[in-house]
Amino acid sequence: MEKLKNLTVIIVTYNTSEKIILDCLNSIDRDVKILIIENSNNFEHKNKILSEFQNVEILNTGSNLGMGSGNNYGLKHVKTDYALILNPDLTCEKGFFDNISETIDSAKDFTIIGCQYLHDKVFMPAGFFDERENDKFKNKFRNDNMDLLEKVDWVVGCSMLFNLKNFINRTIFDEKFFLFFEEFDLCKSVINSGGNIYTSKKLKIHHLGLKSSFGDDVEKIKSLNRLREWHWMWSSFYFYNKNYGYFFALRKTLSKFLKSLVKLIYFSVTLNKTKKEKYLYRLLGSYNSIIGKKSNFRIDKK
Repeated sequence: MEKLKNLTVIIVTYNTSEKIILDCLNSIDRDVKILIIENSNNFEHKNKILSEFQNVEILNTGSNLGMGSGNNYGLKHVKTDYALILNPDLTCEKGFFDNISETIDSAKDFTIIGCQYLHDKVFMPAGFFDERENDKFKNKFRNDNMDLLEKVDWVVGCSMLFNLKNFINRTIFDEKFFLFFEEFDLCKSVINSGGNIYTSKKLKIHHLGLKSSFGDDVEKIKSLNRLREWHWMWSSFYFYNKNYGYFFALRKTLSKFLKSLVKLIYFSVTLNKTKKEKYLYRLLGSYNSIIGKKSNFRIDKK
């Protein structure tokens, strides 16, 4: 358990419900340091959490920085060699932190290790940038034929274990991303610089998802969906443009842009307000990224 003393867990929150945070915290070993980074100037659950968890520190960023920048903020305050970033709507499987110690010993050369998500056998937790290699890995994953530790090109950003000894500085994520694709961009950078990325079958987590965070609050869910649609399209174009060039990014995303335009017109005519709004925000996200505008769309905290 000695390695757990050299590990810090970072959880970035923004208007997250008390139950979700407590579920996440209760799944983490009490010997592990935890940094909660609240992406605002207030954290309403602060006193309750600090009274119940002696291993937790809470920092406020002052404004909503997004996931990547919020994690960068936390990483700059980490004093341990290893850091695990967790989304607040995750819970760790029993034995998770025993397995972290074993995994670190098994992959001494790692830069990043990703986890497995128990809720979904379709959702890919890791993969390759090359499509043929990715298809091979996809088959291994879906047929449950993976090794305990698989070397990959990328892992999803809901939970990532970092070996901070292999990073020159703590601004790990590109802060131009607000939401989505920041982990793929980071993994691309790590692979290009000769780093090693793995996914581990022994590091298992439950991903509760969007509805768990907001329950039946329809307006909050609608507001967050607008944010997600906008940033998914903005970030996808920015990622491809940054890593492969402008014309590759256009070729990769143009069909989605045109599909969103057609769907917007169709659902406007058929008076389907929900679907119309979905494709409107997708279209706006794409357009802003294509013309080089910043990732500036936000929702107000209420």
